[in-house]
Parts: sequence; C-alpha cells; structure tokens
Amino acid sequence: MGRAKLPRKSTNIDMTAMCDVAFLLLSFFILTTKFKPAEAIAVTTPSSVAAKVAETKDVVLITIDKDGKVFLSMDDESKKEVIANTLNTTKNLNLNVQAFKKAGFFGAPFSGLSAFLAIPEEARKGNSLPGIPSLDSTHNEIKEWMSLVLSAYAGQKANIQLKGDNASKYPAFKSVIDAFKKNDILKFQMITNPESVPTGTDLWKLGMKGEKRAE
Repeated sequence: MGRAKLPRKSTNIDMTAMCDVAFLLLSFFILTTKFKPAEAIAVTTPSSVAAKVAETKDVVLITIDKDGKVFLSMDDESKKEVIANTLNTTKNLNLNVQAFKKAGFFGAPFSGLSAFLAIPEEARKGNSLPGIPSLDSTHNEIKEWMSLVLSAYAGQKANIQLKGDNASKYPAFKSVIDAFKKNDILKFQMITNPESVPTGTDLWKLGMKGEKRAE
C-alpha cells in the first residue's frame, strides 16, 4: 500500500514581532544616545608614532590653543579645593570654592578668576577667553599655577601633561616649559595624535627586530 502524500505548504514566518523588537531597540538607542559635545578648547594635536598611552588619573593638563592661549585642567576635585583655598588666603580672591572644584578647566588670569567662574559651564569656550597669562616672562602665571599644583599634591605624584595645537607658535610652548623648569618639573607627557610607524623606516625596522626577538 503506497504512502499517502501530504500536501506541501510554503513556509511562512511572521516577522511582525521581530520588526517590533527592532524598532523598539532603535528608538531606545536614539533616545538614550548622548552626542559628544563640542570641545571647550579646540586643539588639533600633531601626529606622532609614540606608542605610550597617556595617564588618565591624577592628571594636570596644560593646553595651548592655536592662538597661543594657555589653559589648565585637573581631574582631582580635592586638589582643586586646596588650590582655591590657597588662592583665597594668599591673594584674597574670594573665589567660590565649589564652583572652582567643578570647573572643567581654567582660562583666565588670577584677577579674573571670579568672573571666569561666574560664566555658565556651557558658555566657557576657549576662543572667547583670555587664557592664563604666560608669554610675559615677568608675569608668567603658569609658573604660579604649577607651584600651587605641586603644593596641593604635597609629595604625591601628579601626571603633568602638555597638549598643544599643531598651529600654535614656539613662544607659547617655551613659556610653559620655562614655568615647568622654575618648579623643577623635568618630566611630563606630550599629548599627540598617535599613528602607526611608516613601513620601511628605520623605526619600523627597529620595531620588527624587536618583534622577532620577542618570538
């Protein structure tokens, strides 16, 4: 007796549920995504082939923009509080300590710090700020800032970093380096845009030799 042939039916998959899930996920990511805000200090760093990663903790960053204006930022609020109290005591600036602690960076002379802190955080843009005076060797406030930083860290290690725009001029860098030297800061990191070593160069060949030895 032959087997009964069952009628063949085309496979039908209901994609409605999957589409619903896909659109829910898409809506979720659109609503929760935070776009990167525009940088307060626009800097285009020069490229380098250095492979060492910059420190991310206890960082004291000096930034030089394309116009040579100098800014300072720190990541440790407790150290910023120490500096604010010191400035209030030694220079009688009457700074708002809480506002000083929350400031993302500093870009004004000591005499204008109170007015600087009164500016809303989102309105503090490097192109509209004077920066920290540094080009005049007789009035290089970066030297005083670095002295305050070292006092705040009181023997602890501070990772000093320097980040300069590719278009900034040498005198701006020299004034910062001079301020470092005046405070016996002889080691610091330069922040650059890392790129791979060009193939065939002496540095590339040296790297290849190192890899072979490691094997």
